[in-house]
Order: sequence, then structure tokens, then C-alpha cells
Amino acid sequence: MIPQEKLNQLITRHEELEHLMSGGGDLSSDDFVKISREYSDLTPVVKTARDYMALQQEISDLEEMLEDSDTDAEMRELAEMELPDLKEKLPGLEHEVQILLLPKDIDDEKNALLEIRAGTGGDEAALFAGDLFRMYQRYAQLQGWQFEVVSASESDQGGFKEVVVNVSGKGVFAKLKYESGVHRVQRVPETEAGGRIHTSAATVAVMPEVEEVDIKIDEKDLRIDVFRASGPGGQSVNTTDSAVRITHIPTGIVVSQQDEKSQHKNKAKAMKVLMARIYDAERAKMEAERAADRKSQVGSGDRSERIRTYNFPQGRVTDHRINLTLYKLDQIMAGEGLGEVISALITEDQAAKLAEMQL
Repeated sequence: MIPQEKLNQLITRHEELEHLMSGGGDLSSDDFVKISREYSDLTPVVKTARDYMALQQEISDLEEMLEDSDTDAEMRELAEMELPDLKEKLPGLEHEVQILLLPKDIDDEKNALLEIRAGTGGDEAALFAGDLFRMYQRYAQLQGWQFEVVSASESDQGGFKEVVVNVSGKGVFAKLKYESGVHRVQRVPETEAGGRIHTSAATVAVMPEVEEVDIKIDEKDLRIDVFRASGPGGQSVNTTDSAVRITHIPTGIVVSQQDEKSQHKNKAKAMKVLMARIYDAERAKMEAERAADRKSQVGSGDRSERIRTYNFPQGRVTDHRINLTLYKLDQIMAGEGLGEVISALITEDQAAKLAEMQL
């Protein structure tokens, strides 16, 4: 049972915010944005909480009616008919409110930087990295998100040694954050004459996109090197020192960018990736500290964790964190079936958090 006092507090706060937004307070533009965001976040919770409280009240009224000896036969019969249906709806609505009351990840509504790197397996790993890239690209299209390549290092066979993508849209990080980790593939490579199954891997990192207000980087902590961009085989892409390498000295994080012909644009892109990596490292540290106190956790963000296996001969995808196996490899690799996997991960994560709250 959800405490009535907690629901009343939420409703009162929602009404206060509505009053402030309608001119009931002298707000700066920054305050108005902050209050609007809080109001927007609270609105679905308050709507569902009001529905839940109204249903509770309706059940209580009908029960009182049945206990009252003065209730006439017709009203009693109606109450007896309605009460079971209303009681059946209550647990579902209560669960919905509980999910909405779960602590929010402050980064959930942010855009994300998606990094895919070929791991063990040579050319086959790079080809698999390319397959993952296309899977996420198609999934992003289906979600109505923007999918923009920030930098890419292609392999000779047509895959990626490494690719970084900026994914923007509604609730991007909330869904993609579960994809961080090692993705393993089992299949017969096209170059394999003997038909033997090879195992290779690619690492995916999903980081919330951050603004300068989210993280402060001191200029003196940066070492910036410029050099001439080079293409495959070491050939020169252009004749100016337009490529940029930025090192964040305190953390040792290094970002290189050479996709643009302009040094200024390469530096801006490199800084964007650098800020995301620094923020993500801090976030991972905090997550690890919190995880030490948790009994269960879905998607710790540990980059070395093997999270999923794509078995091509069996047409099977297995997510090891939640023991989910789907024989829908083609649909998942096409991006269309990935939503089912992500939904299962979100549901499992919510269930784990609810269980923690009730301990």
C-alpha cells in the first residue's frame, strides 16, 4: 500500500508549481525553466496518483454501502457487481504509481554518445562492430531519433575499428544505457573456408551527452596536440595540421578527432567526447559505490561485463544479465527486435529497484 501522505505531498507540490507558472511568483527565466521541468516530470505521477486515490475511494464507498443495513436491494446488487472489477484494477494501478515514484536517473532524458569498438577477433570483430552500428542506427530511426556520426575508424573489410555516434531525441539515454558492455558474436566468417564457427566481440559504451554546466574542466588540465590527419594506410588526408588530440591530464583520458577539415571543428567535437567520457567515468564510480549496497543490479555500466551473445547458427540472442533468450536474431540485428530486449531490461531494473525500496 502506498502511503496516502506521500501522494498528497506530490499533489500539493504539483499545484504549487502550477500556481508559480501561471504568474503566482516573480520568476527568472532560469527558474521558470527549472519549475516547468519539475512540473512536467510530476504531471504523469500526479495524474496516475489521483486515479489510484479515486479508485480506492470508490471501493471504500461501495464497501460501506454493502455494510450499511439500510442500503436497498437494487443498490446492494449494483455494488456487489461493481466491487470485484474495481478491486481487480487496483493492484495494476498501484504498481503503475510505484513505478512512477521510483527515483529518476537524472541523465535519462539526455542525448547520448554511443561508442562501438571492435574487440577480440580481428577483421570479424570489426565487421560485427559495423553490424551493431547498423542495428542501433535502425533502432534510432524507429524511435524518431537523430543519429549522427562524430568520428569513425573503418576497417579494411568494411566494418569499424571504432565509431562514435551522437544520438539525440526523447529519452535516448534512458533506453540506450542498458547497451553498455561486451557484445559477443558466434558465427562463421565469410572468409572462413572450413565453415568453422568463430567467436569475436565488440565493446559498446553509452554515455550521457553533457553540457558545460554539467561538468567543469579546467583549461590547465588539458594538453592539446595538433597533427596532420591521415587516412587508411597512413596516407595524408589533407595538408594542414587539422587533427586534434586532447589529453585530460588528471584522468589520463585521451580523445583524438580528425574527421573534419577544420581544426576548430575537430577540437569542438573532441571536447564534446572528452566531457562525456569524464562525466561517464564519474557516473560509473558513483554507480559502483551504490551497487556495492545493492542485492541486484541490471546494467552496472561495467565495460568489461559480457552482456549479450548473438549466435548466428542458432538464430539466437541471449542477454546474460536477465537470462533472456530470443530466437529473433534477424529482427534484433535489423533494429526492429531490439526494443523487446530493452523493454525486458527496463522491466527487470524497475522490479529490482521496487524490491530494494520494500526491504
